[in-house]
Amino acid sequence: MASLALSGSCSLAFPLKSRSLSLPRPPSSLNLTKPLRSLDSRFSLLKSPLPVASLNRRSSTLVKASSAAASPSPPVAPAPVPWQGAAIKPLIASIATGLILWFVPVPEGVTRNAWQLLAIFLATIVGIITQPLPLGAVALLGLGASVLTKTLTFTAAFSAFGDPIPWLIALAFFFARGFIKTGLGNRVAYQFVRLFGSSSLGLGYSLVFSEALLAPAIPSVSARAGGIFLPLVKSLCVACGSNVGDGTEHRLGSWLMLTCFQTSVISSSMFLTAMAANPLSANLAFNTIKQTIGWTDWAKAAIVPGLVSLIVVPFLLYLIYPPTVKSSPDAPKLAQEKLDKMGPMSKNELIMAATLFLTVGLWIFGAKLSVDAVTAAILGLSVLLVTGVVTWKECLAESVAWDTLTWFAALIAMAGYLNKYGLIEWFSQTVVKFVGGLGLSWQLSFGILVLLYFYTHYFFASGAAHIGAMFTAFLSVSTALGTPPYFAALVLAFLSNLMGGLTHYGIGSAPIFYGANYVPLAKWWGYGFLISIVNILIWLGVGGAWWKFIGLW
Repeated sequence: MASLALSGSCSLAFPLKSRSLSLPRPPSSLNLTKPLRSLDSRFSLLKSPLPVASLNRRSSTLVKASSAAASPSPPVAPAPVPWQGAAIKPLIASIATGLILWFVPVPEGVTRNAWQLLAIFLATIVGIITQPLPLGAVALLGLGASVLTKTLTFTAAFSAFGDPIPWLIALAFFFARGFIKTGLGNRVAYQFVRLFGSSSLGLGYSLVFSEALLAPAIPSVSARAGGIFLPLVKSLCVACGSNVGDGTEHRLGSWLMLTCFQTSVISSSMFLTAMAANPLSANLAFNTIKQTIGWTDWAKAAIVPGLVSLIVVPFLLYLIYPPTVKSSPDAPKLAQEKLDKMGPMSKNELIMAATLFLTVGLWIFGAKLSVDAVTAAILGLSVLLVTGVVTWKECLAESVAWDTLTWFAALIAMAGYLNKYGLIEWFSQTVVKFVGGLGLSWQLSFGILVLLYFYTHYFFASGAAHIGAMFTAFLSVSTALGTPPYFAALVLAFLSNLMGGLTHYGIGSAPIFYGANYVPLAKWWGYGFLISIVNILIWLGVGGAWWKFIGLW
């Protein structure tokens, strides 16, 4: 037996089969007693010699304990993956709507294809409202159902993807990306805040009347909303700390987006050249009553009710859907500080500004050069892509633009074929016979016709489509029932713009402002219906008195 001793305080005894091993004693100055004694009593085996057997037993126990501690715990079941498909209840509601109408007996005078398409269209609208899936996916399901049931051919179902309006809307989002990315949006926004930003209401009115001033010069509400005012409004919201997705939407953005949208349909109704479909109304009116509606006549009749609406609607929304920040006296000063900090315009800002002026110039004078609105927008985007102000990867990342393009084109296609299949003509004739048989005065009869004309716009994704399908029939019946022809034509023409405020797809500016995602869909539709009542009261009340004064009836 050999023994290894450390300073007399610790000794380990173990057998040596060969000759004994001796180690030199440590220097006397190295005292290991103190640190060893401070150790926990569990290590007391170091303080006295232990038999090898005892040491082995303890070593074995320690190994087993450490093995037990190191052994893996029973596997934990992974958390269930959340359902990422459609919301079941909204999906059932959408399908049920379509199925119920599908199996309703087809009315006399309506083709089976037209009735089936109506069922699919209404099911799609319910799906867009309840959103079991994103809007683009719901619209794609609607198109798929129409092709699967042989209600539409594939070419017909996807025909509206060649329509210029959905593409103009998508291009507007790409312009907005460049406007914000370059900092030009912030610069312009800070200028607005510097001039009008001491109150949210003042800021809103400055935008409303700026848009109204541009309306007669830019004959496309989609171009005005998407190319100019959406980028500006988004920049203002961001500059004021109102962003999407972080709970600050109501700080300014929700009210401002809804206000700018609702007033865009008002400014469109005020001038013959403020909306692309307005000349169509004038042309159909001439073909029906043989009277010409000139630019001055239109503006003269619309100016008073239009201005009243532009004043009332923003203030009403300010009361019922208010921004949380109503006044900020220091905002103009802070905006000036931000402008000073930004310094002179950068190269990309100058390119963006020049491109914007080029595009707007083509929107104003494009008719003389045979350049339509969407071609002008494509030219502008091409400049931004070539100069690197906006990259194609950034365009591809604009998911809202592509989603809007999908669902808006789908609705245009289905609504267009409802007209082509004769359903709208059948509906118009049915309404006309019903109202004509009531024996009411022309004022009451015209009032009923106006409401029916207005609220059937829920079934249209385009003002031009609605005008083309129903304007002539309703104007003809109105005059037959005794309504002054010129008066009836102007009222129907004005309402053909105002009804665009009902939904998020009813006019070109609707998907643009809704796509900013500041206002939930339910509120968009709810406030759209409320403002429609206000506009009808103003235009038929105040407008009616004005039209009486200028001799229209």
